[in-house]
Amino acid sequence: MLGPGNGSSPTGAGRTRRRRRWLRYTAIGAAFLVLVVGGAGWIAYEKLSGNIREDTDAASELARYEKERPTVLVDGAQNLLLIGSDSRAGENGKYGRNDGTQRSDTTILLHVAADRKSATAVSFPRDLMVDVPACRTSDGTRTEPMFAMFNYAFEVGGSACTIRTVEKMTGIRIDHHMVVDFQGFKNMVDAVDGVEVCLDKPIDDPDSHLKLAAGRHLLDGEQALGYVRARKTLGNGSDTDRMDRQQRFLGALVEKVQSNGVLLNPARLYPVLDAATSSLTTDPGLASLRGLYDLVRGLRGISTDRLQFLTVPRESYVYNANRDQLVEPAAEQLFTRLRTDAPLVVTKETPADTQTESDSSGISEEGDEYVESGDYEEEWEEDGKGSSPSPAPTFRGNTAAQDGCG
Repeated sequence: MLGPGNGSSPTGAGRTRRRRRWLRYTAIGAAFLVLVVGGAGWIAYEKLSGNIREDTDAASELARYEKERPTVLVDGAQNLLLIGSDSRAGENGKYGRNDGTQRSDTTILLHVAADRKSATAVSFPRDLMVDVPACRTSDGTRTEPMFAMFNYAFEVGGSACTIRTVEKMTGIRIDHHMVVDFQGFKNMVDAVDGVEVCLDKPIDDPDSHLKLAAGRHLLDGEQALGYVRARKTLGNGSDTDRMDRQQRFLGALVEKVQSNGVLLNPARLYPVLDAATSSLTTDPGLASLRGLYDLVRGLRGISTDRLQFLTVPRESYVYNANRDQLVEPAAEQLFTRLRTDAPLVVTKETPADTQTESDSSGISEEGDEYVESGDYEEEWEEDGKGSSPSPAPTFRGNTAAQDGCG
């Protein structure tokens, strides 16, 4: 008869010892996996954070003028200035001659509402005539205050000068800023496997090497860069038309990221973050993955129909038709809405098509089409006299949810 002493059958004590050894090895293996995964995550975190260039020069310059900067009127609301640099340095040399200067090809003020339920992106034409304050140049000298084109500020004084120019023009305190170059934009588009656009007319632009038929196209990074930069051969050739195209493309990019679940999928999110951070210069508050995450966390709950794009109300400059100037009082009304975190409405149609009282400012005081539809009914506000509510003002623009063909 087989017994416990001949090793043919384990006793209860033997089974217990084996079970303990198995649990110990399993725990050691699990701990090893945690360390490996945790270590890989930390390495990835450090790499992504290390990609970002911290704009300490701008921070120092802005601190110098802290007393003259606008005050914050609404706690919780955020204003971010996005600057697209057309620097030809390094890999960007193939897009033109590198003359050592930097220019702002695109500048957008992104206002995020305090309740994180909506956001508004306002484009500034690079040829807009504005008051540029005295700014520090790259060689340490200082310029004189000047009435000049808007992109002159970035050319002579970089991001700090651009921020101070925007704050002087709008009275809006800029909380954060980002500067992105050509490579960063291209890599972002490629990281999400391209962005779809819809063309009403074919494109044949020799400067950007972009040739596309009318209809829908999935653009890769190089094609997307040509699409948002082209001007002379698309639309009416104006910078305003190009800004409209840039806004529609950014809306499509946001929708692509949200609809494909990129933000919730680490495997897809990492290449997007790597692309975004590799060509990014930000203020110290955003110059880490944690800083960017805090910003994105506040944006991810905003639906695409509540992410609005518009261009600051502008018209041809009175002394030069090739330049722009602000339209008043529409521009100041827009800036006031943003300063006070008040609602506004955008429409793809021209204001003359949608308002009963209109002027050439690109703003509608009536907005009946939107209020009566119920889409923006919650955005009515009291007029301060206890009478009937008045609708939020309407500006020409679009939302991220609107199709580029519409």
